[in-house]
Amino acid sequence: MKQTARDGARRTTANRRPRSWKNLGWVLFFLLPSAIPLFVFTLVPMVSSLWVSLHRWNLISPMEWVGLGNYTNLLTDPMTRRVFLHTLAYVAGYLPIVYAGGLLLALALNQKLKGRAFLRATYFLPVVTSWVVVALVWKWLLNPTNGLVNQLLGAVGLPEPGWWTDPAWALPAVILSSAWKDLGFVMVILLAGLQSVPGDYYEAAKVDGANAWQRFWRITLPLLSPSTFFVVVISLINGFQVFDQVYVMTGGGPAGSSQVVVGQIYDLTFRYGRAGEASALSWLLFALILVITVVQIRGQRKWVHYA
Repeated sequence: MKQTARDGARRTTANRRPRSWKNLGWVLFFLLPSAIPLFVFTLVPMVSSLWVSLHRWNLISPMEWVGLGNYTNLLTDPMTRRVFLHTLAYVAGYLPIVYAGGLLLALALNQKLKGRAFLRATYFLPVVTSWVVVALVWKWLLNPTNGLVNQLLGAVGLPEPGWWTDPAWALPAVILSSAWKDLGFVMVILLAGLQSVPGDYYEAAKVDGANAWQRFWRITLPLLSPSTFFVVVISLINGFQVFDQVYVMTGGGPAGSSQVVVGQIYDLTFRYGRAGEASALSWLLFALILVITVVQIRGQRKWVHYA
């Protein structure tokens, strides 16, 4: 009897195996259209850049093996520290503004307002606009001589900053334009989170005598934490890779006051012909983003609530 059961189990397994392999083949077949570009345009360049980072190369002459020499040079170069500090300062200024602004917009547009669909589309429009266009518009708005922002500040008697021509104001100018462009993205994500909060919770809180601030602090923010976590992770990753707006608005200046990591990678490669060091710097940036992301993912257990 036991032997018969074992034979039946073997036959069942044997019958299932070809079908599972056949399904695997179909899975691979349907994945190929996306897997091939991913492999060719992402994985291969990543491995290639790692290989280049171990060489001295000016994009013209043959590569010369230097091992970890490029990494050593970068870690002892004051400019590397400087561009990382500028990038951290950018992220520290950009993230609170874009999150707070996006949250306020989401809360406002979650109310029953006339024309709120039009307003949502209007606030989201900058997200799908080219960064070059946005940067050029903000460069004109923040023109120290005849820009609209300084004209308004002067009209009310406030100081008129030099913005992208002043080393002290160049990075804040980039932060301001970046936050304005990305407000719509944060708004949409947080708005989706707000609409997933059950209305029964607010009604029960009102019955218990909770005011608007208590409802926001005790119900809205905790239940919005998954959306907040997503926004923070994505915004940090994008923030550390900032480049387009810096390149268009300030070019890293004046006097390198707004130079960021990706801008330095660009300059090392195409301006100074030091592609090996540029590749090494890109891997240092990748390592930093990876560590910060892992820390966030591990730390989410303490403050993210999936109800």
